[in-house]
Amino acid sequence: MKNSPFIAHGLPRRRSLLGLGALSALALASGRRVWAQPAPAAGRTLLDGGRLVVVFLRGAYDGLSAFVPYADRDYYAIRPNIAIPAPDGSAQTSLRLDGTFAMHPALSPLLPLWQQGVLGFVPAAGLPAPNRSHFDAQYQMEIARTGKTSSAPGWLNTVAELNAGGTTGDSSAVAIGVGEANPVILGGPAPVRLIPRGQTAEKTGVLANDKTRHALLDLYGGNDSISTAFRQGADSRMQSAQELSSEKGVAEARRDMATQPAQRMPDRGLDRDGAPANLQMPSAQMVAASNGAPDPVGLQLDAQHLGTLMRNDRKLRLGFLSAGGWDSHANQGAVTGQLANNLGNLARGIAQLRQVFSEPGDIIVVMSEFGRTSAENGTRGTDHGFGNALWLIGNRVAGGRWHGDWTGLASGNLNDARDLPAHHDYRAVLAQVLRASFSLGDSQLASILPDTRWDSRLDGMLRKA
Repeated sequence: MKNSPFIAHGLPRRRSLLGLGALSALALASGRRVWAQPAPAAGRTLLDGGRLVVVFLRGAYDGLSAFVPYADRDYYAIRPNIAIPAPDGSAQTSLRLDGTFAMHPALSPLLPLWQQGVLGFVPAAGLPAPNRSHFDAQYQMEIARTGKTSSAPGWLNTVAELNAGGTTGDSSAVAIGVGEANPVILGGPAPVRLIPRGQTAEKTGVLANDKTRHALLDLYGGNDSISTAFRQGADSRMQSAQELSSEKGVAEARRDMATQPAQRMPDRGLDRDGAPANLQMPSAQMVAASNGAPDPVGLQLDAQHLGTLMRNDRKLRLGFLSAGGWDSHANQGAVTGQLANNLGNLARGIAQLRQVFSEPGDIIVVMSEFGRTSAENGTRGTDHGFGNALWLIGNRVAGGRWHGDWTGLASGNLNDARDLPAHHDYRAVLAQVLRASFSLGDSQLASILPDTRWDSRLDGMLRKA
């Protein structure tokens, strides 16, 4: 088989598998070429290899608190109030991972995944160039394109469109989103299922009333695209609500959540002066940065819903969840406080996902639009940064270790002397995931992640099947 060079610039998008062969392929950043992958065997779809769940943390979470570079003296020098203490085995310090990084104690539910070798992370990944606008950066990450880009489909929708069923007229959704009304990452021509957040997903709303439901179905009884979309949406809502309301695990998860004070009424903790930290409601700035994503308090229940629906419908191979509330400009906290509460809820949500998505090809990706400044600011928070930790969870992940480059927090090694650099394009991480989980070839990767180069420094991040 011939290898193919990476030339993806300026090429038109293709909407079918037949057209994908005309696209140029991805190649290695080092100049090596990528061997093209064979087409899926007859009768198989491109998505038979695994399932992918993306968890997007909107608002830019602080990866330097999640994965603590405790061995770096600069970390404690530039974060005198919010640094997470180096691990010493006590509950008020970080959890040691290796000689370089430790984990925030609020993430302790995920420590077993690290120890089992199924959780890893890239400590310094991000956009190809800094962009400190939440909205621009999120949009670029969701369409996998950079710069001032006009409307484009979300990259998860493009993956869904590569499902071979799309060439035979199969309109079944292979992607599902829980919690957001219209996430950009799922927008595009491929059909998707969208489920509301929390307990609302277990209800049918106005469709529960027979008279109202029949009236609406009569109103949208035509063959036009709007009517067809409404009927499909109504059927999906009814089916999802029925599945979720009958799932015994939902009631069990709700009882568990009700007994966890951190989820019902977050423990804000105390600041260094002994005063309650961050008692105010989320600021308008934080709400805006969340861009419609729910806060992490309900993530465990949303994860439960996603797992139930994707377990019941094996055609659903792509899942999306999001959580907001990460824009911690003030009173970020350290071992306790605002960020710690969010991380605790995130950990419970990820642990919930892992219960279902633990088959050989399943991978969970946790990402955010950018990181936070390396140094704390004058209000004991952090501002908009650049590079950030991107997580990978799954049996195919070479876990129990981190991957890629790390150059520390010395001022000369930072972007603009303030931010963690993004040593790795987040799309290069996704390229590794998509190839490993779905066996996508070069031309398919080029259609999903245009203008992206294969990053050989990340080879070995995922195990071979």
